[in-house]
Amino acid sequence: MTNEATLEKMQIMKLTGMHNAFRSTMETGFNNDMTADELIAYLIDAEWEERHNRKLARLIKNANFRYQASVEQIDTNPKRNLDKNQLLRLSDCSWIKKGENVLITGPTGVGKSFVACALGNQAACLGIKVLYFNCIKLFSKLKMAKADGSYVKELAKIQKHNLLIIDDFGLHPLNEQSKLILLEMLEDRYANNSTIITSQFPINKWHDIISNPTIADAICDRLVHNAHKIDLKGESMRKIKNIHSG
Repeated sequence: MTNEATLEKMQIMKLTGMHNAFRSTMETGFNNDMTADELIAYLIDAEWEERHNRKLARLIKNANFRYQASVEQIDTNPKRNLDKNQLLRLSDCSWIKKGENVLITGPTGVGKSFVACALGNQAACLGIKVLYFNCIKLFSKLKMAKADGSYVKELAKIQKHNLLIIDDFGLHPLNEQSKLILLEMLEDRYANNSTIITSQFPINKWHDIISNPTIADAICDRLVHNAHKIDLKGESMRKIKNIHSG
């Protein structure tokens, strides 16, 4: 069999990484310096790397992050009240394997969503299934699903993700249906999967946001007791960027 025929079969079998690596060795003559075992190992490694990168790209795309952020990009200036050691511990994503949560609070513009997306992106890069939602859009989506009969299917789809990010919690009042939807989601995720929630309101105000004491107790119990808390301070990051770019 000729090398071109081998390359063609690799393409047909969708062995993209192996195909590209083999073509490269042919063009450079690199394979002339390899034993058969070394060449096979090289091609297998190239295929594994290609598939691994495709998987990560798919996880990041499916997560639908608001920001393409990384942990390395997070500003850990002490004025922001962001503990660098805590961030380092969270970046290994072991808390997700334990089914723990992260609650990020702070005023408008301090970077809550950016930190949440950075932690989510870090998880996706480690092969963890992540899903990002703006709070209002999440509840709107699930209310529509209740109306058209696809609610159970949509809820199951969300629950398959190891990490769910709910951004801007409490920005708009929750009606009774939204409160029950949130409780049902958290009940299914409790101790099995993790949730990141960002909010302008401090955690001790969440009972007031939910306003129904019984549901509020149930929701906060499933969120808070096993949660890592980040309470961001400082000026709006958007305002600071505008000043620097002015």
